[in-house]
Amino acid sequence: MSTLTSPPLGPVLERLFAEANRTEKVFRQEMNNLSPAERAARSGRSEDYKTFYMTHAKDVHLAVSRETATFLYMLGRSCKARSIVEFGTSFAVSTLHLAAAVKDNGGGKVIGTEFEPSKVAKARATIAEAGLAELVEIREGDALQTLARDLPDSIDLVLLDGAKTLYPPVLAMLQPRLRPGALVVADNADMSPDFLAVVRAPGGPYLSVPFAGDVELSMKV
Repeated sequence: MSTLTSPPLGPVLERLFAEANRTEKVFRQEMNNLSPAERAARSGRSEDYKTFYMTHAKDVHLAVSRETATFLYMLGRSCKARSIVEFGTSFAVSTLHLAAAVKDNGGGKVIGTEFEPSKVAKARATIAEAGLAELVEIREGDALQTLARDLPDSIDLVLLDGAKTLYPPVLAMLQPRLRPGALVVADNADMSPDFLAVVRAPGGPYLSVPFAGDVELSMKV
């Protein structure tokens, strides 16, 4: 059995997915009741991403799907990732899958970042409950600052799942540390056309393909 399906992580993930379904259902209902203008203002695509994530989506999990979460674990295992960076920790659903991969690879570190303090506190508590605290560092604050320092010289895997407008600058910041063959997974990539333009650019530093409709998988060449 892998760490992913074994106690204590397995039961923790089942609870998190149930909570995510509940909070995201309520959030979608609230969004559907708004006018198009109000919906656009509250969208994660907005330049005012801090208001969206720290006010409108403060209590919403905004988690990756079960399929994408399992996909992350599989990618982490298959590329033998020991050094992973995650942009957008939220309540740590994806973080736990990445940490499980690192543990089953023999050890390493997942560095996550989240600027909503209440989510940081809950994520850290959940990661500790799952027995993976020694493998994860959650940095509180804006990713453009928290990921601008003290990173591994070589990064194996990156998950982008925060404010979509920040996908390009976060990737640009991490790019010099991505080893050849490093993987970049971007959730809801269709909401960041500037990011897609970078990773799909002919002759650029990445090979990139869409996956499951709104996920982009890119590899540093």
